[in-house]
Amino acid sequence: MSVHAIFPKLEIPETIAAGPGPGNTDARVLASFAGAGLADHMHADVLRGMVECKEMLRQVWGTENTYTFGVAGTGWSGLDAMMSAVMPGDTVVAFMNGTFSGIDALTLRIKAATRAELAANSLDPQPASVTVIEVPHGTSVTGEMVEKALAEHKPKWAFMAHWETGSGRINDVQGFSDACVKHGAMGLVDAVSSLGVGDFRIDDYPGVHAWASCPQKGICCLPLTYAPVSFSDQYIETLKAHGAYTFVHNPIFEARHWGIVDGKDVEKGTYHRTHSAYAVAAFHEALRITLEQGVPQRAADYAFHEAALRAAVTAMGCDVTSNMTSLVVLNLPGEFAGREMELVQACRAQNFGIWPTLSAPVQVRIGILNLLNQAAITDIVNRFADAMRALGAEVDQARVDAALNAHYGTALAAE
Repeated sequence: MSVHAIFPKLEIPETIAAGPGPGNTDARVLASFAGAGLADHMHADVLRGMVECKEMLRQVWGTENTYTFGVAGTGWSGLDAMMSAVMPGDTVVAFMNGTFSGIDALTLRIKAATRAELAANSLDPQPASVTVIEVPHGTSVTGEMVEKALAEHKPKWAFMAHWETGSGRINDVQGFSDACVKHGAMGLVDAVSSLGVGDFRIDDYPGVHAWASCPQKGICCLPLTYAPVSFSDQYIETLKAHGAYTFVHNPIFEARHWGIVDGKDVEKGTYHRTHSAYAVAAFHEALRITLEQGVPQRAADYAFHEAALRAAVTAMGCDVTSNMTSLVVLNLPGEFAGREMELVQACRAQNFGIWPTLSAPVQVRIGILNLLNQAAITDIVNRFADAMRALGAEVDQARVDAALNAHYGTALAAE
């Protein structure tokens, strides 16, 4: 008879989540999650919380779209729901400039593939109806690129990531929207890394008909709560007309869970999903915090603190190639090229959670999600400087300190 092991209690140490995400969840959100009563998921306060979440989310997204709600799960759940309207044989143009837009493009290829195309290569189909525009790593997707591709291919759907975390690049959503309007394409946008970090209103981009984000980055609400999504009426009408091969991630069914039926808010949802009172409470508090801070102010804070981090790592001899405000992507000094993984692993062993890029070329990614204060940025900088020294680099601490002091000192003087 085999002996079954009972493992010791799992203890996970406090770490600094200084990568592209998940971010550092606010203590208020954690308290709301842990403090929620074990209520029936149809309890009146849970349902009221869902109504309020829905209304707050529309404010955060900057939209009048009725079909704005959360999909239970991570960002991949929201993205899968957004792409569910893409049917076999649909024409699609997808722009790929990093790891995550690449996975998005694969999802679209899977959904648009015919049965024969899927059977030919079920894990990596190459449907004739999908065109993937591969933009070099470290380069942003421009409006000119989108205009050229849509003019040539005239697709039903066009896809782009707003902020591509794999390479740290912001893509031109205005140019994307304009080209979609001009050429009659329905735009789909991955806003996993931009919602709650950048200052934008989705109603300003009429060419984009569907948006999907995540709970664990800009909204800072644990990885497993609700992925924010928003859909235009035209998207919903298209979905009604052609359907989707899913029940769980069908946006029309999911919306019913949030009390959105036939384009209107109703008193009670009609679609059954056994969700969590804990998740509703956490999501509610995360959205409250976002609106208390204000999206424009939050965006300004990210830009301000990212500039400090950028200046400090540049003072160490690193070359920053990103233009996002929640993340710096950098190349190590030339003599240390090829040792990126060694440095990242050493940092993670010290509970300092930075990340490499997940596709070539290998770079280092340092994130500041929900770490928007001078003390946190200084701690990140000093830890990274120590890791560089352990690698053998000669880091001039006085120069690094001067870069930080110049940035924060100028801000204090202005006040």
